Formats: sequence, structure tokens, C-alpha cells
Amino acid sequence: MQPINRDAALLIRPSEIRDARELIVLDNMIWTENTTPGPLMWRSREDYLLHAPPGSQLVALQDGELCGYVGFGCPSGMESNRHVCEVNIAVHPRFQRLGVGSQLIAEIKRHAAGHGIRKLRLRVLSCNTPALQFYRKCGFEEEGRLREEFYLGGRYVDEVFMSCWLTGGEGDGD
Repeated sequence: MQPINRDAALLIRPSEIRDARELIVLDNMIWTENTTPGPLMWRSREDYLLHAPPGSQLVALQDGELCGYVGFGCPSGMESNRHVCEVNIAVHPRFQRLGVGSQLIAEIKRHAAGHGIRKLRLRVLSCNTPALQFYRKCGFEEEGRLREEFYLGGRYVDEVFMSCWLTGGEGDGD
């Protein structure tokens, strides 16, 4: 494992088939009882690719190493909901608090706005305080909450719905 090069440029690009293995490893590392209501279990690389096909994520790389990703997609598939994009983000622990997540959110805002998306939305567990703070810093606001939606680690946890409005078209949502 190489040391983190804080001066190296971060490359953000659409995911490709060749990223699947590293993305699965990152998912297994990040999605825990404190960050998701249920474990992610990929039966195979093909199973993962059915859930997250190439191009459904933006991946961040530094010197060829996967630092994180932001996944995105239409939440319902209905034409009337096409202006909304649901996102999820994961950053490798070695790269957390170094600006990778902020760069991924800024890039998904630009990408989505450029495709006519007006609103980004996400869901987060109320016990995930660092994520809630991060999303607020990135311009997301709480829209709603399902109280005691999950029972995790011996306690009831709310599911928090957050969103960020974009300008639509050319803007970046800021």
C-alpha cells in the first residue's frame, strides 16, 4: 500500500467493468451497521454489475488507486420522476477527510445538472453523524425522516431523507 499523495490530482470518471472488484471491496469495507440498514452481499462480480452497471457511478482515483465513488440513478424509473437523481457515496477510509467526498459530490452535481436533473436526493441513517454533517456541508438539507425505521445494534434508528436542489442545465447546484 502506497502512502497518500496529497498533491496528486484526483481523476474522476464514469465507472467501468474493470472497476468492479475494487468497488466490491470498498462496499464491503464501508457499508456497516452504522452506515446501512442491512449488509450488502454480492454473490458474484456479475451480481454486483447487475446492481451497479458500468457508468452508474463516478469513481475517484489517485495514481490509479480507487479512492471512492458516488453512485447515481433515477429513484423510480417513472418519467414524472426523471428530474430527480438518488445518490450514494463511499470513500475509502484512507482517503476520508482529504476532500475526495467533496470533489465527488461537486462532480455529481455538475454531471446531474448537465443532464437536466433538478434535485439530488439521498438517504442516511440518523446514527451516522459524520455523514449527516458532510451532506449538510455539501448543501443537502433534511426533507424528511422515518422515525425508528430500523433496529440496529440494539437501538432504533431513524432514516433521514436529504436533498440538494440543482440549477438544472449548466450549473453545478451551488
